[in-house]
Amino acid sequence: MRLIYKGFPLYGAIRPLGKVVAAFLTLVSPAWATEPITVLALGDSLTQGYGLPEGDGFVPQMRDWLSAQDVAAKVINGGVSGDTTAGGAARVDWSLTPEVDAMIVALGGNDLLRGIDPAVSRANLETILKAAQARDVKVLLVGLDAPGNYGAEYETAFEAIYPELSAEYDTLFAEDFFAGLGEGDPAALQRWFQADGIHPNARGVVRIVEALGPDVRALVEKARAAGQ
Repeated sequence: MRLIYKGFPLYGAIRPLGKVVAAFLTLVSPAWATEPITVLALGDSLTQGYGLPEGDGFVPQMRDWLSAQDVAAKVINGGVSGDTTAGGAARVDWSLTPEVDAMIVALGGNDLLRGIDPAVSRANLETILKAAQARDVKVLLVGLDAPGNYGAEYETAFEAIYPELSAEYDTLFAEDFFAGLGEGDPAALQRWFQADGIHPNARGVVRIVEALGPDVRALVEKARAAGQ
């Protein structure tokens, strides 16, 4: 196409100028030229954002955290309230659509609430990790601090699941979903939770995201490196 301005052809000037502008934008805004990594957050009500306005849940707040860090990532909310590791294992195949590059696996809380045999939970999580491995989807496995009300043997067996599977399947690993809330007097920690004492409130999610954010950023970087 030939453009005329006041009798002069402009296409010869515009085309090289366009190349210069494009090169400049690439230099000053490299994120614009970076395709976002798609991350599936596979989890339960903690991931889904139970009891919170949509923008205050784990996934929206993680999206905002990554954006503030200039991390090009799209986070999909794959949280289902009440889901156990068995539920995650049952839906992982159809959840890992072709565009998914990476996955956060944050399941096990409902297994703990129901006292499910740690061996069963381990097998379910292993099914999820095998599905990710088969598709070359990078994983951040998020563990949980098991309570002692089922006994020390149960607590030890359950907590061992996550680091052991992470090592076996070469995933990134975060020790405890709630690590960002800190330790200490349980009564003092309740300020970060909703009235049920199980699900974090919006302020609690902020702290959870701040603690897990660097791990998710590392997951995005690992997925991006694998795709290059």
